Amino acid sequence: MEETATSNTPSLSRKKEKEAILRFHNCPGCKIDRLKEERVGLPYAHLSYIWLVSLCTALPISSLYPFIYFMIRDFNIASQEEDIGYYAGFVGSSFMIGRALTSLFWGVLADRYGRKPIILVGTFSVVIFNTMFGMSSTFWMAISSRFLLGCFNSLLGTIRTYASEVCREEYQALALSVVSTSRGIGLIIGPAIGGFFAQPAEKYPHLFSENSLFGRFPYFLPCLIISVYSLAVFIASWWLPETLHIHGALEVEEASEHLLGQNEVKAEKASSFGLLKNWPLMSTIIVYCVFSLQEIAYTEVFSLWAVSDKSFGGLSFSSQDVGQVLAISGFGLLLFQLLLYPSIEKLLGPLAVTRLSAVISIPILSAYPYIALLSGFTLLVAVNCASLIRNFLSVSLVTGIFILLNKSVPQHERGAANGISMTAMSVSKAFGPAGAGALFSLAQKRQVAAILPGTKFSYNLSL
Repeated sequence: MEETATSNTPSLSRKKEKEAILRFHNCPGCKIDRLKEERVGLPYAHLSYIWLVSLCTALPISSLYPFIYFMIRDFNIASQEEDIGYYAGFVGSSFMIGRALTSLFWGVLADRYGRKPIILVGTFSVVIFNTMFGMSSTFWMAISSRFLLGCFNSLLGTIRTYASEVCREEYQALALSVVSTSRGIGLIIGPAIGGFFAQPAEKYPHLFSENSLFGRFPYFLPCLIISVYSLAVFIASWWLPETLHIHGALEVEEASEHLLGQNEVKAEKASSFGLLKNWPLMSTIIVYCVFSLQEIAYTEVFSLWAVSDKSFGGLSFSSQDVGQVLAISGFGLLLFQLLLYPSIEKLLGPLAVTRLSAVISIPILSAYPYIALLSGFTLLVAVNCASLIRNFLSVSLVTGIFILLNKSVPQHERGAANGISMTAMSVSKAFGPAGAGALFSLAQKRQVAAILPGTKFSYNLSL
């Protein structure tokens, strides 16, 4: 026992010595590390920043779904009503295609120049391109603005990296839970904003006239609200502390060689090129891609299904009704993630939570088509309960994936790792809206099919 302790002591002391020497006075990452050591309790200020930025990236993603059906109809591009879902899918996919093309690029920049500059670029891009989308007057303008929004939307992967670095290790699960909670609530509040504030001249004629700006651009108001919020987040982000370690290359190399030896330094440098061979990372990304495809397909199908006519198996909801359902889900999701999820994750672990959430989601989604058979108060209760449960499971699964992903790589590779995950996820989600829209359009045309008629077809295939 004494020999074991003696043999381990030099390596432990050497590791501590390395950490102490490599903390440079002017390095922002080192300042954060010192702050984490001195701080007691939760970093409430940093968690608030993480919440705000995560919400900023989520709001524009799904805010269009309650009104995209009506927007495509107003573009007069669909030859018949059943084709509206087909064109709506392309608008949703354009954002994900843009994000897939640039996520790895932004991740590499975040590892080289810092997390904060990428967050600033991402928040400001929402202000510009989301406003453009709200003022779209043609189908192609809508697709172009969403594509550009996706190209510059680098926030989710970067803020996940930031959340894992700004908190002490015992609070990392909570920080990543804040990211997924804020993202989940954004994916619910976004459609709620779109549902309540789209077509304001029709819904609130005493406040908005047909000849006003919001009457001529009926989908501009919800986009403007999100853009104003994003501008406020952009301004607030100037006070974000940087977490990336930025040292002089010569100083780091000399210190590392002095402490570890030349061979260990070479091994550390070489490891940054092995992300694609990191099986824990790649397996987590594969699961993330599969779930992301299913999640975006559900979001698209649910919104189109809820506003479509009863004769097509829908609920005949207005965009405002959809907004109410999603707002209730958002409030319930907030309570669940803050009060219950940390305890569940601590008890079961992120891997078990991810697996259970995926399994339980299957029967929940399979039950959705039967909700359309209900009416009145029973219908509202059933829709809200199903939406709540589904979103609880969704955000639990995503949080578990975030934790597993960030634990699978060291800090200097997290930006690139999250960039790879965002690229892969965005490719999956690029197929989601277009595929879900096409499936929904096909489902509406096969109401009397012998196998999986109507919405049963779209919901079961979205599993």
